Amino acid sequence: MGFQPLRELQNNNKYKAGDLLVIFGELFDRGYANGLVKAAKAKGMTVITGTVGRRDNDGNLRPLNDEELAEKSETVINIPLEAGFDIEPGPKGQSAVDMLKGLKMSQWQEAKIDWNEVESAQNTAINKFKNQVSLFLNELNEKYITKDTNVLFAHMMAGGFPRAKIIMTVANRVFKGSGARYGSSKEFWTSEIGKLCEKNFNEVTAETLQHLIDLSADIRSTVQSHDNNVSYIAYGYHGTEILINDEFTWQSYAPYLQGWAKKRLEEISNKAHSDGINACVFNAPEILTNSSSIFLGVEVPLYKLMQAILKVKGQDEFAKLKDKCNNLLKDEFNIDDVLEKLNSYFVNENIVHLLDWEKGWPQHNDPEQMLFMRSLSSEIIDMHKDKKQLLTAELSEITADSCGKAILDESWKPRHGTTWIGHDLVAKLM
Repeated sequence: MGFQPLRELQNNNKYKAGDLLVIFGELFDRGYANGLVKAAKAKGMTVITGTVGRRDNDGNLRPLNDEELAEKSETVINIPLEAGFDIEPGPKGQSAVDMLKGLKMSQWQEAKIDWNEVESAQNTAINKFKNQVSLFLNELNEKYITKDTNVLFAHMMAGGFPRAKIIMTVANRVFKGSGARYGSSKEFWTSEIGKLCEKNFNEVTAETLQHLIDLSADIRSTVQSHDNNVSYIAYGYHGTEILINDEFTWQSYAPYLQGWAKKRLEEISNKAHSDGINACVFNAPEILTNSSSIFLGVEVPLYKLMQAILKVKGQDEFAKLKDKCNNLLKDEFNIDDVLEKLNSYFVNENIVHLLDWEKGWPQHNDPEQMLFMRSLSSEIIDMHKDKKQLLTAELSEITADSCGKAILDESWKPRHGTTWIGHDLVAKLM
């Protein structure tokens, strides 16, 4: 499937008060889903969320306790939906994480994984997860769905790093390292540890959508039998369009190793869409979330949203944002200084290959690109008065809110199984 950007809203959705937005996963403070929740509430929709659960001191998965539930702003179906198999024991009692215990940084390439054990553990974990999903859907159906309910499922499962100390140590170099601390994403990805990450990423990020679609078939059939609508949306990342040389141009971030799982997510959605199910993966622009902070430089394209706002909304709207953003910078800097750096960044020889759709995606990192990206990222952050109050927070909120409006609109009858939201639409809807 080719590049399918979302340029205009359909303005044909019929969501109404009492309809359901079901967050399949957990809703956290920072993230794309908050924009969707905001848009749904503006329609009077009821928001129901799940939880991935928590682990107790013995490592057992448990529901949220009363204190944790009290911190949640929305209604929670308190059935743990943690996915993945990294800590699931195989027949011999060892999990994949157990197999990696004790490895030192100098030994990570020597990791030995018993793939038969891992496959058995994976199958066990899948069956456990599917059982939890069935319980979740049963409670949803019994307590919240009526004969007059439209239902929008929002798949929020992502990530899946195996919880082994050595993996996060190596990954830190791959995603943040430069110079002497540079780590090759290709070397990591083709290693035993990388293969384990790929399998677990797929289970958490992608296959969970397939399980949701399959296991909610009865709900879908019942709701549709009452002439109501059921849709499924998921959040992807596959590059996004930003303003470069006064044209909206696709670009991507590297190294994004979860990208292969995101492509599998797209495959699942595309197949469902072709089968007549209202399903769509929305490839959204980069923002800073609780999880994306691991990726050094992922925030760089986000600054370009200011130029998109100037082009799409005009000088008055841009001036309001500019004043707000200038207040976050040290007195000797202003937004024009930031944008000047960005203009030279995206035409640099170390970055231009990330603007080539035909090269394929995801792409691996290289030492020069990581050093250049790290330098610019650090330079812009250092221009701020307070590193805890960044431009990216303001721009991320604008992006999440606009994406929420766009997704809610398109979700009723998606035109494609996968679509892209660029800075042009974000600016238009802000």
